[in-house]
Amino acid sequence: GLERMGWTGEVTEIIPTEIMLPAVGQGALGIEGRWEGEATSFLQTIHDPITAVTTAAERAFLYRLEGGCQVPIAAFARWEEGEIRLQGLVASPDGKEIFRGERRGKEAERVGKMLAEELLEEGAGEVLKRFGG
Repeated sequence: GLERMGWTGEVTEIIPTEIMLPAVGQGALGIEGRWEGEATSFLQTIHDPITAVTTAAERAFLYRLEGGCQVPIAAFARWEEGEIRLQGLVASPDGKEIFRGERRGKEAERVGKMLAEELLEEGAGEVLKRFGG
């Protein structure tokens, strides 16, 4: 987005996802409109299928974890080489317990759910129980 706006000169640092993942859906813009009328054709011109798919993977991850706002849950999906690459994280609020993983695949909901299951098996579920996730 910063590149499209021509604001890359304003950036002082880019934090790699290996250091910090964004919140689920961060940076995605959602617009609602009626299917009838002129708005439909306009909304179709700005719809980005890749953003829709990657955001769906992130949301499936959060949904499976039954995430709320009490526990740090992060996810970042991108489209790479014809498939979704989803990175996800669950942490205790103090950061002492961190569960992080990555999953790839073509089906957004499946990728999100499978990564969540993996982190739950590793112990993220206990953090979620203790801190109200």
